[in-house]
Amino acid sequence: MQYNQTLTTGVSGRNIILVGNPNVGKSLFFNYLTGSYVDVANFPGTTINVICGRCGQDAVTDTPGIYGVSSFSEEEKITRDIVLHGDILLNIVDAVHLERDLFLTQQLIDTGRPMVVALNMIDEAENQGIKIDIVVLKELLGVPVIATVAVEEKGLEQVRQAINEAKSGRVLSVVEEKLAELPDTISRAEKLLVLEGDPIVSARNGVEPGPYRTLFYTERRNWINKVVSMSVRETSTREILGSRLSRWMIQPVTGIPLLLLTLFLLYQLIGVFVAQTVVAFTEEFIMGEYFQPLAKAMVGQVVAPGTAVNEILVGQFGVITMTVTYLIGLLLPLVLGFNFVLALLEDTGYLPRIATLLDRILTFFGLNGQAVIPLVLGFGCVTMALMSTRLLGSDRERRIATIILALTVPCSAQLAIIATMLAGLGPGFAVVYGMLIFSVFIAGGTLLDKVIPGESSSLWIDLPPLRLPRMGNVFKKTWNKSKEFITEAAPLFALGALVLGLLEVSGILEAIENALVPLTVSWLGLPKEAASGFIMGVIRREFGTAGLFTFPMSDIQKLVALTTITLFVPCIASAMVIYKERGWKEGTAIWVGVIILAFILGGLINQLLIFFISSFPSAEPLTMLGGVILIGLAIILGFSSIIPGSFRSR
Repeated sequence: MQYNQTLTTGVSGRNIILVGNPNVGKSLFFNYLTGSYVDVANFPGTTINVICGRCGQDAVTDTPGIYGVSSFSEEEKITRDIVLHGDILLNIVDAVHLERDLFLTQQLIDTGRPMVVALNMIDEAENQGIKIDIVVLKELLGVPVIATVAVEEKGLEQVRQAINEAKSGRVLSVVEEKLAELPDTISRAEKLLVLEGDPIVSARNGVEPGPYRTLFYTERRNWINKVVSMSVRETSTREILGSRLSRWMIQPVTGIPLLLLTLFLLYQLIGVFVAQTVVAFTEEFIMGEYFQPLAKAMVGQVVAPGTAVNEILVGQFGVITMTVTYLIGLLLPLVLGFNFVLALLEDTGYLPRIATLLDRILTFFGLNGQAVIPLVLGFGCVTMALMSTRLLGSDRERRIATIILALTVPCSAQLAIIATMLAGLGPGFAVVYGMLIFSVFIAGGTLLDKVIPGESSSLWIDLPPLRLPRMGNVFKKTWNKSKEFITEAAPLFALGALVLGLLEVSGILEAIENALVPLTVSWLGLPKEAASGFIMGVIRREFGTAGLFTFPMSDIQKLVALTTITLFVPCIASAMVIYKERGWKEGTAIWVGVIILAFILGGLINQLLIFFISSFPSAEPLTMLGGVILIGLAIILGFSSIIPGSFRSR
């Protein structure tokens, strides 16, 4: 895929392109220059889309993090074409990792584009005993170099001013010599990429790819080593606590207990405090005792109670009562809590360490440790997680991750509702529910690895410094993501409530429920009203999850309902992303397949429970069901292990 972009500028406007390695703070510079907000996180892959804004008359583009301008990955292809059409490059460099980051800097200099280097995180370099001579570095590179601490906005105004002084830097002599071999009909920047063997740029210009990639890379590496040795000195070799803790996080002996402790603390915060204490106050007290009676009374003065319009507005599926209660009373505190936790994990740099820790485990599913990022993001928003699958190194991995996300990962709002329901059922049900979903995750991932053709890539991920979270950034990200969720969800919730209200007052909902009795009642063992929950689940998963519990059910029925709705299809927004990323044919196959599988597994659980209760009335059915789950998982894993490897690589 080739990326083409047209930026509209003013009469004197320029295209300013932000370029840098992953996790160097490009988004902070974009926020400052444009006055708009994009996610700022401490893990690779935050910016996977091209983000555009304006700084006065100039256009500003924030590009994905890359290690080189080439055609090795989708991110590099996108950034390559944007750089080729840029007027000024703003290269953000991590001061702690100059040896790594300046390699890209020199390649950008070799393109001949005017540029400015922002030496970011200079405070962390100093804390680690790294002293950088800015004057020497500026002289060696031949471009303006500004020291910055972007999270504190230190040096950002100087960067803005330095953009007007951007200039071309010191091009390697060997590069300058080889550029003369190509005709002047090719732009200088494209000449460089042709000489480095870029097949797409070469084909675009009708010439053969050049043979000088290794030569240029070697010369570039040697030069940057000299630059670093001449401009950097270490004043201390002491090991700081963060470095030691970082190693503990990626070693299985210490990393797994730390991960389990983190997950336990997250459950206590989200699953116990927010999902039970806070939601009980907002939903039951504020909404139940104050808002709903007030809304019904106000609507009742305009529309007579008992009429169809009154029922649509403030009835069981009331557009006003149900939408506002779910959005503000139930979902807002849950989404705020989860986004706060996710922002903390991102800002500290813990997520890429989890990826490194779990890399070996995820290889059993045809993924690598980097897949933990979309999987973790999926617990915040499946839609966002599906978009982040672009981070993965192969189409095969993206396909596997998409199916797993669509099938087994509930979003934050749905997960919080599930946690609330499980808390009321007791620990036994929570354990069995967890075993069910985890078994589907393990078995599904293992089978997908066996049957989906192709090969997966190895893990190549940058471990950013472990940092204390910047609470201003955490709170800003929490609020912006939560506000975005509520803004996006509100019209869909209102539409879903309206559709259900119309179906109810017209009698169509009852007809649908009766038509689905063989599925919901006979197979799943649920009340026939559960059909409305699954209909709502197509609009928003959490909407459907909450809707399943508006009528009385036994504990066993709740377990079956929770399992089925968790495996049920993602919401409309996620479905649209699946179609966009995978195409209509494959997207439809995934969407329909997930629905069928959810109902099959939910029904099997119900039928097993019925069998246990009738055959062993004195036994605990949940205990026996847990045993069957483990046996079934072992059979599936054993079956997958005998599938020939040639089947996967076909």
